[in-house]
Amino acid sequence: VFAGMSGSAIENFSCVIYNIFLMNCTWQSGRDAPADTQYFLYWQKSRNEEEMECELYTKDENCRNVGCIFQNVSIGIEKAYFLVNGSSKDSLIQFYDKYIDLYKIEKLMPPSNITVNCDEIKNDCIIQWQRPQISHSNKDMCFKYEINIKYK
Repeated sequence: VFAGMSGSAIENFSCVIYNIFLMNCTWQSGRDAPADTQYFLYWQKSRNEEEMECELYTKDENCRNVGCIFQNVSIGIEKAYFLVNGSSKDSLIQFYDKYIDLYKIEKLMPPSNITVNCDEIKNDCIIQWQRPQISHSNKDMCFKYEINIKYK
């Protein structure tokens, strides 16, 4: 199952979704990967969808792919499948794969349209805001907020 040179697969793979529809994935080269190793990321949103290769890689100082930015990402209910394989002239490179629930890696935007109305006579304030936009389908999700009020 793990064909390829030991220690050549990527390490520290992680992805985050931000600004509602952008996904950034990063990784580090394998400890024992040959110097000419190049990595390629593929992902599949669900079993019914086609596998897509990264179109916008980020590179390290050796021009090796160490990350990818995906645009127009939407979050489904199935776990997404990620596969990073590599190639080298010198040896076979181990692949890395992982299933991820995309809704768990979404960084939410801050609330918008924040208003504060204070009544000095009653000595109280009403603070209102709109919930941030989210990309996944569970629109009625419960949000918890923390308000830090500092008096001057």
